Amino acid sequence: MGASHIDTGILLAVIPLVIIDLAMVVYCIVDLFKPDRKVRGNNKLVWLLVILLVSTLGWLVYLLAGREE
Repeated sequence: MGASHIDTGILLAVIPLVIIDLAMVVYCIVDLFKPDRKVRGNNKLVWLLVILLVSTLGWLVYLLAGREE
């Protein structure tokens, strides 16, 4: 078993996490641009940048703190 076996295992473990992360980014962007969605600071562009540029933490912060119910 060489290094390629280890790399394949890591890749197989990471792929589902990347897919989940991308799905959450898409979900948050769709949610953000719903006409009736209110966000903190009333600035959807700032929240879009947070979602896109802060990686996994961006969509988490949006879901936990950005949306106003």
